Amino acid sequence: MQLSGFSIPIWIYPVGGVILLLIFLPRIGWIAGLIVIGEREVGIVTKKFSSKSLPPNRLIATNGEAGLQADTLPPGWHFGYFPWQYNVSRTPVIAIPQGEIGLLVANDGATLPPDRILGKVVDCDNFQDARKFFGSGGEKGRQLAILTTGTYRINTALFEVITAANAASHEMKPTQLRIYTIAPDGVGIVTTLDGSPIDAGEIAGPIIADHDNFQRADRFVQDGGRRGLQEQVMLSGSWNLNPWFVQTEQVPMTQVPIGYVGVVISFVGQSHQDVSGDAFTHGNLVNKGDKGVWIEPLYPGKHPLNTQIMKVEPVPTTNIVLNFTSRFSGEHGYDSNLVALKLLSFDGFEFELEVFQIIHVGAADAPKVISRLGSMQNLVDHVLRPIVGNYFRNSAQEYTILDFLTGRSERQAEAAEYVRQALRAYDVQAVDTLIGLITPPPELMQTLTDRKIAEEQQKTYEVQRVAQTQRQELVRETALADIQGQIITAQEGVTIAQLQASASVKQANGEAEAIRVTGQAKADAYQAGVNSLGAQAYTALQLMQVIGDRKVRVVPDVSVSGSGGSGLLDGLMGMMVWNQSNGNANLPTLPKRNGKGSGDTVSEEIATPTENDI
Repeated sequence: MQLSGFSIPIWIYPVGGVILLLIFLPRIGWIAGLIVIGEREVGIVTKKFSSKSLPPNRLIATNGEAGLQADTLPPGWHFGYFPWQYNVSRTPVIAIPQGEIGLLVANDGATLPPDRILGKVVDCDNFQDARKFFGSGGEKGRQLAILTTGTYRINTALFEVITAANAASHEMKPTQLRIYTIAPDGVGIVTTLDGSPIDAGEIAGPIIADHDNFQRADRFVQDGGRRGLQEQVMLSGSWNLNPWFVQTEQVPMTQVPIGYVGVVISFVGQSHQDVSGDAFTHGNLVNKGDKGVWIEPLYPGKHPLNTQIMKVEPVPTTNIVLNFTSRFSGEHGYDSNLVALKLLSFDGFEFELEVFQIIHVGAADAPKVISRLGSMQNLVDHVLRPIVGNYFRNSAQEYTILDFLTGRSERQAEAAEYVRQALRAYDVQAVDTLIGLITPPPELMQTLTDRKIAEEQQKTYEVQRVAQTQRQELVRETALADIQGQIITAQEGVTIAQLQASASVKQANGEAEAIRVTGQAKADAYQAGVNSLGAQAYTALQLMQVIGDRKVRVVPDVSVSGSGGSGLLDGLMGMMVWNQSNGNANLPTLPKRNGKGSGDTVSEEIATPTENDI
């Protein structure tokens, strides 16, 4: 374009248009009712006046009534919203961060039924279409549905959105608006806050299918889900849960250690049908999943159980020792209340007795034990303690205390058999019964000690006596060994002496026999001589023969004569001289007669031969 030789550049035209638009746009927008909404904004429209009025119970207009409008303005230019008739406020879109949820409160809608606390879930494009919310029967108040991660254009005049960012202003904790996560070894125990009431006599709602672990709350409610504690548990994972609808308590899985089984006592279930059989009459056993004591125990491992509706009683399947003493107790703790037994003997002495009872419960018998007694502690307190205690009290009164002490092995064997038979009726195996420390009265113990010392001393003395005897034997054997040569010589000498004595006896016997024979011969000869010569003649003959054989001198060598003592003296002197001169000192002396010398006899008196000489 050229004016009077003046040229205008081509770029001036669009720039000028924009400038003119900016100058006149507010006026044009006001005149045309133009509203511009940004990309991350939502336009909330309020109609200032209308020929229609809202019903008394409504807040949001859906049919052109005056007031807050259900429809919002999306991003862009919108005409016809004249400022004298409409007020449009711009609010940011709702953003739910990753890992969080959003809760909603509807400020308008149908009235909630009296048996419900949360508005039902309706199809309204995640609360972005308010008109569909009303048209589908959406209910006012807190909503059952939630918002998950994402961005939403929501009419904040109708819906109040609660996120982790503004939770505190709504008296909630930010953690309640986060995705709920259950650990790998955890179990979520669920309590629902909405739904139908729980049936009378039940403590938990039954398991409802197809609600995706309580994430689809509408399905849970529609299918008859009960309000309150639930049988169903939640396992490991992350879940979008409405905290107004579900409260979850996370607990560890139930662990049954090695050496134990877990007997399940369920407080919920379908039936109470007893499957224990006719032989078991002391309780009821039911199938797994039913109400009562399950006939099948849980074996070692981790089990995702709802500990609010069932109890697991651990039963040791290994041998356990129960100590009737206050000095110590087992790690299992079942014997913490057991003490030594106080007994009274037959002879009136009181004493204490420690007992150690070993028992075993089989895995198949564990449910029977729990069904009958309720717990292992009850088995110890209500069965084992009275059985063992009463047996030993009765047994002690049958024996004196010393007999009880000395016969403890027999008492122990008797007790083991008695307890074994008694516990068998309770489906418990008694492995052994052992007697521990016995504490009798001190004065009786001193008596027993003195007796024992005396017995030991007696044994010592006996040993010493045997040792002395053995020592004497050793000395004797040593002495015998030392004089063995002499003994042999003496024994040989004895033998020789015995032989010599025998020879002498035989010789003497021979000589005696010879003398007897010779004497007999002489007697026979003498008798024959007397018979032939006569006694006097034969005697004279024998006398002469003796004189001749013995060379007896008839004439004396010294003759003594005279009277008185001089003759004898002279005779003796002469005899002495004669003896000295002839060297004959062996001549016989003169015999005395009545103590006096004869005075005139020879040196040897000739006598008449006797019977021995013959």
